[in-house]
Amino acid sequence: MTIANYINDLLYRYDCVIIPNFGGFVTNKTGAKVNHFTHTMHPPKKEITFNSYLQHNDGLLANYIATNEKISFEEAVRKIAVEVAEWKEELTKTSIEVAQVGTLSMNEDQQITFEPNLESNFLTDSFGLATVESPAVGRIVEENEVTVVDNAEEKETKVLPLYVKRAAAAVVVLGLGITGWNYTQNQQEAKEFATQQEAIDKKIQSATFVIDNPLPTINLNVAKEANNFFIIAGAFQSEANATKKLEQLKEEGFDAKIVGKNSIGLTQVAFSGYATREDARTALEEIQNTVSEDAWLLEK
Repeated sequence: MTIANYINDLLYRYDCVIIPNFGGFVTNKTGAKVNHFTHTMHPPKKEITFNSYLQHNDGLLANYIATNEKISFEEAVRKIAVEVAEWKEELTKTSIEVAQVGTLSMNEDQQITFEPNLESNFLTDSFGLATVESPAVGRIVEENEVTVVDNAEEKETKVLPLYVKRAAAAVVVLGLGITGWNYTQNQQEAKEFATQQEAIDKKIQSATFVIDNPLPTINLNVAKEANNFFIIAGAFQSEANATKKLEQLKEEGFDAKIVGKNSIGLTQVAFSGYATREDARTALEEIQNTVSEDAWLLEK
């Protein structure tokens, strides 16, 4: 399997996939769209762009290849380097199809350009949702027939519309009155709630806790061993999602921690940190077999 197919797989799970010394594919989630000219409705999807400046090896692609092909991380890195060299050579002559992701080509300024495959949708939440086309809705205007009536019938038809108009006006006024009353009630309830909340906040701010007999201070000098190897559980655009993942791992018994952001600003959450590569590799193998096969090793 070429690295293009691995990139295709990873874009379903991650927001960014970097090819070392080549560039990175970045996804951006967009909502459903309606084209009023073609009368089509498109489901939510991941729009994919290519950034040639994202060349730092974050380990994601190499670790995925190593796991699937049962080879070492170093061998996977070498395999990526070989195929990247082939891509660069091929781009000088023609364009490259990257699985279902899109097409890479070289412009006149010797810069890599990317044309995404609009038929592919890497947003798993939209599986089964296809583009829907709806014909334009036509409106039929009926012509009213005009009849001539005598004076008695004309008077009768004039009285009825006047009564209907007055009844309709009364209904509108009544509706406006009810709406205005509901709006006033909602405003009053919101004001009372804000007043109560302000009073609670003041009580919390003014609360103090005093310990009459504090315990003596004990200074402990403990040598802390630096952890330079981390097993990554995921990388998130939203810090709230990263914090949620962190709490989940801690509840599962892991010494989880946030290890900062990667080169494209994604917050990385680790199962744990280790001082040596050997310990980290041993733990990584166990986590991939028992918890998550997508876990990978990061060296700080």
